[in-house]
Amino acid sequence: MIEKEKLRSYAHKLMFDMKEEEYETLQKEFEVILKQMEKIENIPNIKNIKPMTFPFRLDKKRKLREDEIGDYLTVGEVLENAKHQVNDQVKVPKVVE
Repeated sequence: MIEKEKLRSYAHKLMFDMKEEEYETLQKEFEVILKQMEKIENIPNIKNIKPMTFPFRLDKKRKLREDEIGDYLTVGEVLENAKHQVNDQVKVPKVVE
């Protein structure tokens, strides 16, 4: 089980404010995830399986569409909805140390 103090430390580094009950919920969620990872690790020959790089196989029947240049927003249009702007860029709050 992941200790609450470790979760508090991570939350602090990521600049999250969390209530005590949220840490308890997060602890339970991590417990489920760790159990799932343990089950996956116990699948026979799992180390011989190549990780998926795409959710399904691409072949002649299934292929991705080509990217096409279409309508796009100008810098001004993008910045119209931005609360904070700096040098024609959207300024967002810092989320990590």
